[in-house]
Amino acid sequence: MTESSANKPANGEVCHRTTNGVKPCRNGFVKNHYHYQQQHHKSCYLEEKVHHRASNGGLYSRPFLESFEETPMLVAVLTYMGYGILTIFGYLRDFLRDWKIEKCHIAREREEQKDFVPLYQDFENFYTRNLYMRIRDSWNRPICSVPGAKVDLIERISQDYNWTFEYTGRVVKDVLNMGSYNYLGFAENTGMCAEAAAAVTREYGVGVGSTRQEMGNLDRHKDLEELVARFLGVESAMAFGMGFATNSMNIPAIIGKGSLILSDELNHASLVLGARLSGATIRVFKHNNMQSLEKLLRDAIIHGQPRTHRPWKKILIVVEGIYRYR
Repeated sequence: MTESSANKPANGEVCHRTTNGVKPCRNGFVKNHYHYQQQHHKSCYLEEKVHHRASNGGLYSRPFLESFEETPMLVAVLTYMGYGILTIFGYLRDFLRDWKIEKCHIAREREEQKDFVPLYQDFENFYTRNLYMRIRDSWNRPICSVPGAKVDLIERISQDYNWTFEYTGRVVKDVLNMGSYNYLGFAENTGMCAEAAAAVTREYGVGVGSTRQEMGNLDRHKDLEELVARFLGVESAMAFGMGFATNSMNIPAIIGKGSLILSDELNHASLVLGARLSGATIRVFKHNNMQSLEKLLRDAIIHGQPRTHRPWKKILIVVEGIYRYR
């Protein structure tokens, strides 16, 4: 739980509060151990009730709940066991195919493909033929609707163990969409997002045709950046168009050698690539774990750069606003 700026001390240190008039010592520890235990249990209870609280620059005063569902141990163990069994049987069947004992040759490359350079490495080829093909029906599903919260799927069947598919002509309606980038509902063709986008398009057009540095800077861009800064409670913010190059190209322009990047462990590949291209030192903290981030940040400030112990030129914390499904 984080406190609002009004409740934080001026020097940035954590303010330890207690009840019943017991004041903390200078080092932050409470003299009365009994009152400390009471306060500790109370704080733990509050953390259970409210996982995260943020002031959001004063836009929202109410706390909001943020919970994460952990994978059950039984499900995780059975999943790994299933992949392990499929891997063992895959190697066994490849061995039997080499000795002409296995009669099913669908998972082998065709004769006319053997003279070509292989497109995959050995294990990738093995995985595709023996594992992925068995569950391929669950992936790459063709849809015939907007990629909203629910989608319509085109039904398909396979007669050769998922190597090829045939369409039946039937449409499966209202299937939950668990694999889309439509985080905020922008892909819907009706509703508030679609109406707002249509109104802005009629007023400003579909694009500016220029960079913001030249003739592409609109008042809407400034409004967006000011709103983001207020929401995050920071002085200013910059907004970029979405794309892989947005992260991979802009991070090297912001930071370079002699600097430090603290990156969330679940960051997108574009952020990871941009961090590597920058030449800066990269350290990874646990996903959404502020204690892990604070520890790395403290160590970086105290110890500085490796070997020389000079202060870092810059320290950049890289996180995502909305993470993909996991």
